[in-house]
Amino acid sequence: MQSSDLMQLSATFGCPLYVYDANKIEFQYNRLTAAFAKVERLRINYAVKALSSISVLKLIHSFGANIDTVSIQEVLLGLQAGFKPEQIIFTPNGVSFEEIEEVATMGVQINIDNLSILEHFGTKYPNVPVCIRINPHVMAGGNENISVGHIDSKFGISIYQIPHVLRIIENTKMHINGIHMHTGSDILDIEVFLYAAEILFETAKHFSTLDFLDFGSGFKVPYKKGDIETNIEELGRKLTKRFNQFEKEYGRPLTLAFEPGKFLVSESGNFLAKVNVVKQTTSTVFAGVDTGFNHLIRPMLYGAQHQIENISNLKGKERFYTVVGYICETDTFATNRRIHEIKEGDVLCFKNAGAYCFSMASNYNSRLKPAEVLWKDGKGHLIRKRETITDLLANQIEIEI
Repeated sequence: MQSSDLMQLSATFGCPLYVYDANKIEFQYNRLTAAFAKVERLRINYAVKALSSISVLKLIHSFGANIDTVSIQEVLLGLQAGFKPEQIIFTPNGVSFEEIEEVATMGVQINIDNLSILEHFGTKYPNVPVCIRINPHVMAGGNENISVGHIDSKFGISIYQIPHVLRIIENTKMHINGIHMHTGSDILDIEVFLYAAEILFETAKHFSTLDFLDFGSGFKVPYKKGDIETNIEELGRKLTKRFNQFEKEYGRPLTLAFEPGKFLVSESGNFLAKVNVVKQTTSTVFAGVDTGFNHLIRPMLYGAQHQIENISNLKGKERFYTVVGYICETDTFATNRRIHEIKEGDVLCFKNAGAYCFSMASNYNSRLKPAEVLWKDGKGHLIRKRETITDLLANQIEIEI
């Protein structure tokens, strides 16, 4: 889609506004499946936490994908979007046994990453198939906030605890049908991913009844001009060869699964914000916009860099701006960034706003959450209305004081 389309959408639906390009999501899905076309049984489990809007889930369902969920609410959203229970895997962390139990009764694939929960579940439901999430002790991405497979991570059962796992299985006679790992986000070096994959293969040898191996995801997408990304085609060639070889050694048909979130939806997203004020100080020119970390927290939380374009003035002279929000906190989106000259009323577009952006939005400062639009077939479809003060008060109860 073009900047002119985004400008029209901002005029039609107002700012701030999230816009997702359906064609880009489909392109990324096809790119991933093509990279692993020589794997006989491939399953793509879209990570719902990245972007959970029901219309986006229905779009991804139309491609033939499955979904990866981390809460019972995401499971319910998936069912509402048309996914069958057998198309859903539940990979929670730190949730109650009761939540896992309730999801299991729906017929959803359970993925457990805790020894005590594994033993409890196996004792009570030995015939329900269970996947085990291991921690391979591999640092991916170089940032502990987004790397979840390192030794100090709260996620997964340590590979050094496999003897404990095997004892639990022997005692409970439970059925293990999958092994899972997720090393983290922004994987640049595919050799690190392949190294972790070897750990998964070695772990799988301990189990004789597996139906699938889930390699997680964490593939990096480019966030700025000239940025590097995971070479998914090279990974496809190398991992396909190794997986097919392992499947023969294992002697049983296996499905290769991934759980991409950011890879599928990140680049599809454009976040539009209107400039409220341009403020010159002694050393800085601030461009203050009608949003803040209540709508887009990633730059403040992870130091993420989203490319910012002034789509109202694409041919203007570039100047240096520090782009900030309207929250009563330090909510800086960019510092001394070269952007085409900005004036009050201009519309700025934050790129790569499809993953972990709206899904992490809040009502901090009692600000209302923005609308969402899906761009499909050359038209903008409103898929979430902008909140109103009525929505903000909906679950509040006023008492007499």
